Amino acid sequence: MKTKQKTTLTDIALLANVSESTVSRALSGSTLVSDKTKEKIIAIAQEHNFEVDARARSLRLQKTSTIAVIILFDPKSKHSISDPFLLDILGIIADELALSNYDLLLSTNTSRTNDWYSYFVEAKRADGIIIIGQGEHDPRIETLSKQNAPFVVWGVPPSKARYLTVGSDNVNGGYIATKHLIEQGCTNIIFLGDIHHNEIEMRWKGYQKAIEEAGLPIDNSLQITTDFTSESGYSRIRDFFETKNRSINGIFAVSDAIALGAMKYLAEEDIMSDIAIVGFDDITVSSYCTPSLTTIRQDTQMGGKLLVELILKKISKQSTKSRILDVELIIRDSSIRNKPVKNKL
Repeated sequence: MKTKQKTTLTDIALLANVSESTVSRALSGSTLVSDKTKEKIIAIAQEHNFEVDARARSLRLQKTSTIAVIILFDPKSKHSISDPFLLDILGIIADELALSNYDLLLSTNTSRTNDWYSYFVEAKRADGIIIIGQGEHDPRIETLSKQNAPFVVWGVPPSKARYLTVGSDNVNGGYIATKHLIEQGCTNIIFLGDIHHNEIEMRWKGYQKAIEEAGLPIDNSLQITTDFTSESGYSRIRDFFETKNRSINGIFAVSDAIALGAMKYLAEEDIMSDIAIVGFDDITVSSYCTPSLTTIRQDTQMGGKLLVELILKKISKQSTKSRILDVELIIRDSSIRNKPVKNKL
């Protein structure tokens, strides 16, 4: 039995009595083709079960319709892709890319090459790059900037950086979290997080601003470095309370995951009601734990949308600018001291 040949672009052009380039434009939705001609070509293509060869089309247009998303981990931090905040923003990015008919290519900074521009853009694996996180001032981002690559970064850049970013107002987040703890009567407040990371350093500055504004001394020994995990939050708070003899009545943790680990230790020691605690991110579990966690909410929905919007504008060489998103204090039970814990089920 003779195998039926696939309908080609040339076949469609002959049937519609137009050029192959007109068929290609019509099937890609180009406004250069009239609606009447476009409808005719699409009807013929559907009738003959014509399928666009995406690979050939990409080569012809020099476009991959793919965006590489690089999750930038600091190997020392034990940060993983299973972090609830990362999963949340990745999901939003994937949804937004799909709406624009783009695929997502996920990678990490442990990939086979440090030359991201050559590997992703020049090799036509992706049209542009979204980077989540910046580690400890990663030089590969500066290299991308010098190469004039189409990329955008989630987070706050170093002060002299000139590349495109979308991020939360981390200074204000640290400030309103700490101010809230002070308003609850806290005078000895632990800062739980690694200030060597750009975003965390900004939250530390906000913490210091609130402390100074309240006329309290800044005690650097209350800055406790942690990984980005609940396990680290638990162990670092445990070690602190076992070795330090001081009256702590507040904790500002730079992520909800870290805060939840600290809360586990406080609950085991039956001192949860004596110490107010605030996290950062507002992950889903924060409203369902006991006590529910007061936190700083980042607008990840808007953040994901803007990352996609800006990278697509960058690719098409449209004018763009960096964006800083507002944050919001979400007050729940964990920061209300000396009050019965309410179980919100």
